[in-house]
Amino acid sequence: MNFEEILELVRDRVRQVAPEVEASKLDADVDLRRCADLDSLDFQTLVELIAAATGVEVPERDYPQVRSLRGMAEYVCARAG
Repeated sequence: MNFEEILELVRDRVRQVAPEVEASKLDADVDLRRCADLDSLDFQTLVELIAAATGVEVPERDYPQVRSLRGMAEYVCARAG
């Protein structure tokens, strides 16, 4: 998967976790918890959905790196096989 495909996958998983959010309009560089109004459980669910879809696990210590759409996509892209 390339960066754009992963970015779209992340947006799709945001839609699953927060269906009321228009994920296509989210700024790729803004903290997802703030702009998509995700609480800690929602964010953890998002990370788990992305891991299930990509095989890339994100340990909690790396959460600061994956706070935004771009950060999540870059993280997964760098680690995807």
